[in-house]
Amino acid sequence: MFILASGSPRRKELLKKLVKHFTVIIPNIDERSLDRVIPPSELAYEEARTKAYAIHSQYPNDEVLACDTIVILDGEVLGKPGNKENAIRMLKKESGKRQVVLSSYTYLGPGKEISRTVKSYVYFNKLSEEQIRGYVEKYRPFDKAGGYGIQDEAGLINHIEGSYDNVMGLPTEDIAKMVFNKK
Repeated sequence: MFILASGSPRRKELLKKLVKHFTVIIPNIDERSLDRVIPPSELAYEEARTKAYAIHSQYPNDEVLACDTIVILDGEVLGKPGNKENAIRMLKKESGKRQVVLSSYTYLGPGKEISRTVKSYVYFNKLSEEQIRGYVEKYRPFDKAGGYGIQDEAGLINHIEGSYDNVMGLPTEDIAKMVFNKK
C-alpha cells in the first residue's frame, strides 16, 4: 500500500500525477513543535521526516510519503495564518517582495529512504489594501503556508523561479525522478 502522510487536499491532488492508488493517513503529531528548535532552512526537512516516521512506525511494510512546505520571507518562517487578521498581515509583508518556498519530502519504502528539499522563489506583485482584503475574503487562505495559494488566480504573484508544484506543496518533478525513477 502507498500512503500519503498528509491531510492536504493540494498534496492529494498533486500525488495523483504520480500514483494511481494511495491511501491518506494523517500523522498525529504537533507540526509546530520543532519550530523553536530547528533553523528555518532545515524545518521542512525535519517535519517531513517526523511525519513519515510517525506513519511508517504503524505501517512498516508499506510505502510512505510525507511532505512539509514552509515559506521564508526575510529570514522569518511564515506559517499558516489561521485567521483573517493574520492572513492580511502576512500578505502585506509579502507585497512586492521575493520569498523562498521550501518543500521537503521523505519517502520510506522497502529498504529505501529518500529525504530531500526543493527550493522555489515566489515574487509578489505590489498589492493594494483592497486587493489583499478581497483575496482573503474570497479564498480564505487560513490553512496555507504564507497565507496564499499559488493556484488561486488572484494577481498576487508576479512570477516564480522553480517548480510550481513545489510552491503548491508537493515537488512532483523531484519525487518522480528520485522515488519513481522517471525523468
